[in-house]
Amino acid sequence: MAQAAGETPFNIVIVAQAGRLQYEALLFAASFRQYNRGFRGKFFIAEPQPGPLWPNDPRIKNEDLRNFLLELGAEFLPFESRHFGHSYPHGNKIEALFALPEGEPFVFFDTDTLITGDLREVPFDFDRPTASMRREGTWPKIELYGPGYTEIWKSLYDKFGLDFESSLDLSQPDEYWQRYLYFNAGFFFYRCPREFGAKFLEYALAIRDDPPAALVCQPLTPWLDQVALPLVIHALGGGRDTLPGGMLDGTHSCHYRFLPLLFAREGKHVVDTLEIVAAPNKVKKRLKDYEPALRMIYQGRGHKVRDMFDQDNLPRKEQAIRNQIRREGFWMR
Repeated sequence: MAQAAGETPFNIVIVAQAGRLQYEALLFAASFRQYNRGFRGKFFIAEPQPGPLWPNDPRIKNEDLRNFLLELGAEFLPFESRHFGHSYPHGNKIEALFALPEGEPFVFFDTDTLITGDLREVPFDFDRPTASMRREGTWPKIELYGPGYTEIWKSLYDKFGLDFESSLDLSQPDEYWQRYLYFNAGFFFYRCPREFGAKFLEYALAIRDDPPAALVCQPLTPWLDQVALPLVIHALGGGRDTLPGGMLDGTHSCHYRFLPLLFAREGKHVVDTLEIVAAPNKVKKRLKDYEPALRMIYQGRGHKVRDMFDQDNLPRKEQAIRNQIRREGFWMR
């Protein structure tokens, strides 16, 4: 049964490290604080530690920025990279889960997310996980004479002893990608991070190291986390519609991914939130060290990108938006 808004304390976690992600973490933290004062759970920034799977120390070395993130209410959470590391940094979101407090409900967000509302208003059902439905049909890549969607996805459900038929959206046509359970991994949640993490790690390693024959031609980089995630959610009793539509990836959060895309396609509330949380001098003086923020937010290029598009009539494919921004010389990440 879904919990009433604000009834169950839960923790928030993002993953950050040196480079671009530390500045995305700053925007996330500033936007989270803007809308979630009095939040009863903890806000963790999970941080991979140096080790054999990282050629360099991945931690945020900028002490001033670290201290400011603490001032914004974050708590750094170190974790070890035992299976992925530098070769597959998307695996951070799996391995970070083992460092979170066991048995405490959590919501994971990708770091390139803005919080645009009070998350206590979102009726999370922590017994029935889901993830972001704001996605395109990026995987599998169907080859002309290769296996189709049904054969590929069924081979994965069979591998883990899961019921394939009950995962299907029968309102969608056979061999159309939306018929099959598929998420963007920009957010997900559950009642226990370690239980979720154990299943996520088990499935991701098994797919990486011993994929079914139907996956022989399929790329798993960078898609491995998004291949395993629907299987994890299905195995734990979740699905597509365990959250009301339009809240996460809507009124209360935005997985913008790249600042040029944010200005090109997101609603006015998202752009306003970005500019509000980036405006204070304490944020500005640190965020200006990140060139995309300097150019897009503070030097006005973002609004030049925004003026290139009709936000009510955007190109259907994200790649077309990217290409148009690139042609005008405004693409940055």
